[in-house]
Parts: sequence; structure tokens; C-alpha cells
Amino acid sequence: MPAVKRRTLLQALPAAALLSPPLWAAARQGGTNSTPGSVYELRVYHAAAGKLPDLLVRFRDHTIKLFDQHGIESVAYWTPIDEPEKGNTLIYILRHPSREAAAANWKSFQDDPTWKSVREASEANGKLVEKVDSTYLALTDFSPRIR
Repeated sequence: MPAVKRRTLLQALPAAALLSPPLWAAARQGGTNSTPGSVYELRVYHAAAGKLPDLLVRFRDHTIKLFDQHGIESVAYWTPIDEPEKGNTLIYILRHPSREAAAANWKSFQDDPTWKSVREASEANGKLVEKVDSTYLALTDFSPRIR
């Protein structure tokens, strides 16, 4: 077989052959990271002193299920391993179809009688959260794909 110049070979290949299967699938769906218009929400809960275990129980046993019922998609949850946040902070990321959907879903969640009951019962001995930070985010075009 005669030698083929690299340039000639590359020009003969369809561009799709150069993409990895996940990138090719994502490109065919119109993006590499998420549904068009979707946004991520980074939430940081600063727990009241000694209340992080109770907050984690509330999330584990109730909150995530209620999020699902109201169209709020959980991506991941973390607790810091270093001080000063260790033992008093819950960090998590949610995905929403859009900012508008996020606002509607949060309103629906906050108005849910089950949520109000769960919150009231879990805070019978005091508030679990002192402060909540929320930041809406868009994935960059170079970010690894999230789920």
C-alpha cells in the first residue's frame, strides 16, 4: 500500500469519525453538557450549631423525595471534610430546565403542605439552617458532561 500523506487522509475522513462516541451523541443532541436552556443551582446551607446531622436526616428522608415530586433534579450532595465548614455545612447542586422552571418549582415546593409539615417537625427543637446561599450556573463549553 502506498504511503498516504496525513493531510490527505484527514481531508478524506468525515469529521464525525474524529469525535468520540459520547461527543458524537452529544453533538447530535445539540450540545455537549446539558439540555439547551438548563441551569444548575449551587446551594450552600450553613447549619445552626450542632444541627447538621438533623439537616442531613431531613434531606435523606424527606427533602430529596419532595424535590423529585416538584421537578427539582438533584445532581449531587456534599459535606466538607475540612474546618471551618466541616460539621456545619451542606453543599449541593440541582439541575433545572430553565430559570423560569426553577422559580416555579421552588414556589411549588415551598407551598407544599407536606414540606411545611416536615420543616415544622424537623425544627421543633430549633431552626436547622442559619443561612442559605444560592447561585445559578451555566456549564461552560469545555466542562465535562454531568449525567
